[in-house]
Amino acid sequence: MTEVAITPVAFVRAIVAAYRRYGKDPGDALRRARIAPEFLSDPRNRVTGSQMQTLFGIAIQELDDEALGWFSRRLPWGSYGMLCRATLGSPTLEVALKRWCRYHGLLTDDIALKFTVTRSAAAIVIQINRDLGEMEEFCFATLFRYILGYACWAVNSRIPLLETCFPFDALEHVEVYRMLFPGPLHFRSESAKISFDPQYAALSIRRDDRALNKMLQHAVPLTIFPYRRDRLLVQRVRELLRMQPDSPHTGESLAMELHVSPRTLHRQLQEEGTSLQALKNEIRRDRAVELLNRTSRPIKQIAPAVGFHNEKSFSRAFKQWTGVTPESVREKGRHFVS
Repeated sequence: MTEVAITPVAFVRAIVAAYRRYGKDPGDALRRARIAPEFLSDPRNRVTGSQMQTLFGIAIQELDDEALGWFSRRLPWGSYGMLCRATLGSPTLEVALKRWCRYHGLLTDDIALKFTVTRSAAAIVIQINRDLGEMEEFCFATLFRYILGYACWAVNSRIPLLETCFPFDALEHVEVYRMLFPGPLHFRSESAKISFDPQYAALSIRRDDRALNKMLQHAVPLTIFPYRRDRLLVQRVRELLRMQPDSPHTGESLAMELHVSPRTLHRQLQEEGTSLQALKNEIRRDRAVELLNRTSRPIKQIAPAVGFHNEKSFSRAFKQWTGVTPESVREKGRHFVS
């Protein structure tokens, strides 16, 4: 399958600028990444993720700077690996990211990273302490992908974003940002920020030193390519179904709310041993049991309240789910434990 080129040439130019800052020639790196120098002249051009992975990996080693010229001092090869290693023993992702952000301040004070968790969101904010000039865009986008890639890897789960904000104007390659940071995207914000559901911050770290050593050998793809598996996807689908019991949920509508494709949604549910229909049935069953136990509403009224057109079809489905009829639950006056 042919790989689609989506990475903007602006990111390639930023790496070339890093070579220029250190007085080195990017020609060999561009050649090895199969990028012609004249290709850089048109801002509409795009390169593939594999090309960017190759160029990025060569550049950080040849320049011995994992920040690629963003900061006033070089971050030698292995700096971000050291951050990962220093935070790996954390009990939860929240603790790991707080340490990651704090330790980053030991590498440079040109920016400061701050991680906070509230009941509604976990957020990482970049505070600017020195003008980064032409490096600002590539720095912010890459640094957020660094942190997000590590976080996803550490808990072995895709972490969907609630919001991504950048302090600069929307760029002509804005569609790339929508791929790198799926979800609500804002420009000209007060600060650079990514946020996600705080439930992910509470997940335990799933990796050890052996896994880290293996990951660091192929770390660049975590920055460029999105993580696929979402450990909380089933839980998030359940929450949406419970919050909107009367909505005619479809794979397409749920996928849109979760910022994934319908194909990804169904595939990941299957990998977790369930399906959208099974989750819908589970929510309808729980709702029916609650109404039977806690209200005196007639069964013919409960049926449409849980998505059935008539009492007969509801009773048949309820018995398939629970092994008993709704009438027996109501008549015996007992609480059915699902």
